[in-house]
Amino acid sequence: MKITPTRLPEVLIVEPKVFGDARGFFSESWSEKVFNQAVGTQVRFVQDNHSRSARGVLRGLHFQLPPHTQGKLVRVVSGAVFDVAVDIRRSSPNFGRWGGVELSAENQRQLWVPPGFAHGFLVLSETADFLYKTTDYYAPQCEGAVRWDDPAIGIEWPDTGITAMLADKDAKAPLLADAPRLFD
Repeated sequence: MKITPTRLPEVLIVEPKVFGDARGFFSESWSEKVFNQAVGTQVRFVQDNHSRSARGVLRGLHFQLPPHTQGKLVRVVSGAVFDVAVDIRRSSPNFGRWGGVELSAENQRQLWVPPGFAHGFLVLSETADFLYKTTDYYAPQCEGAVRWDDPAIGIEWPDTGITAMLADKDAKAPLLADAPRLFD
């Protein structure tokens, strides 16, 4: 497994070893021991989620606050997305900065988004199946979001050729500067 930091050092690209031949491929997509060594802490996942979305769907930028913070290990098993993390820890030197990477069934990359970061993705292919492990259960009372198109963050979303399709709550999310609650 290859681990590469992004421009946000705590957000990591995880690239499992893939062994392929004429029959197909085999990949160990998750190893607790290897992953925990790479991130330097004991991470416990409690839930796996699966979403399917069409081209141009943009989900995010979502996060969960204490006491139910969530780290996420995300991957795509069909199609492709542009996946983004934004540092929303007010005390961080990287507060408000973002990092993004293409995740696809073809490249088999994963992204580790630790607590303290907002997360979102834009579907680049006709459809995409997106899988993610979380370190805490969904807690609606702790959920938060910031605007996907906040000019202060300045995410450079790829052009899919169509207008981004958003959930109502994502379209109405506050700008980072106006978010009522973030991480300290």
